[in-house]
Amino acid sequence: MDNGFIRRELMGVYAVWWREFKVFQREKSRIVSSIVQPLMWLFLFGSGIGASVTIGSFAYRDYIYPGILSMLVLFGSVYFGLYIVWDRKLDVLKAILVAPVSRISIFLGKVLGGCTDVILQILVLFSLSFLFPAVNPWGIPLALLLLLITAIGMVSLGLALGSLFESLEGFQVVSAFLIFPLFFLSGALFPITEKLPLWLRGLVKLNPLTYTVDGVRGALLNVNVFPLYVDFLVIIIFAAGMLFLGSVLFSRMK
Repeated sequence: MDNGFIRRELMGVYAVWWREFKVFQREKSRIVSSIVQPLMWLFLFGSGIGASVTIGSFAYRDYIYPGILSMLVLFGSVYFGLYIVWDRKLDVLKAILVAPVSRISIFLGKVLGGCTDVILQILVLFSLSFLFPAVNPWGIPLALLLLLITAIGMVSLGLALGSLFESLEGFQVVSAFLIFPLFFLSGALFPITEKLPLWLRGLVKLNPLTYTVDGVRGALLNVNVFPLYVDFLVIIIFAAGMLFLGSVLFSRMK
């Protein structure tokens, strides 16, 4: 494998990433809506429920803050796969796929583009962390790392789904069927305790997003159900598995 080949592949990754980033910059409405939705969960839902509910020593709104950060990663990452379907309809994807670079490089460029979009949105929410008194600002770098690894896995999952569908409607139905159980079974909105029904505890522990929420909550609020190394291990395995699955499905896409 010569240096020219490696340079060409890296340039391919960069070009696809740059294209996705420029698309994100132009879509102002998408940026605004992606920020407004988690803020509504935090300040409307969180304040409403929080008026009558506290969890331990935490106000409810503070407690769900890590969960809403994880929700933003989940929704923004998986729905990024919608752009694969859209690019197919516009024949943009066909032009990209005939470029003299491997499909793996194209896939990695799209993964990086999706992760960049999501992390920029996450940084906006982190800039508002001072509104949540219980949040430890020194835990933000660790929380950001956990969310980045999760974004890699979820963007890969979204691209894998996008490569299987040719219609926007089909992708939206299947992705919604996947996203909402992942979110509601992650412990984002409630603590994972022995009081949960046994069947619910089992589903929660099978959900990879549970470990993101737990790790981020541990970093920001110092509240963990699982050891931090377990959270990292599960998330890394999930991200690696989705990268592999996504690259295989993307490479086979016609």
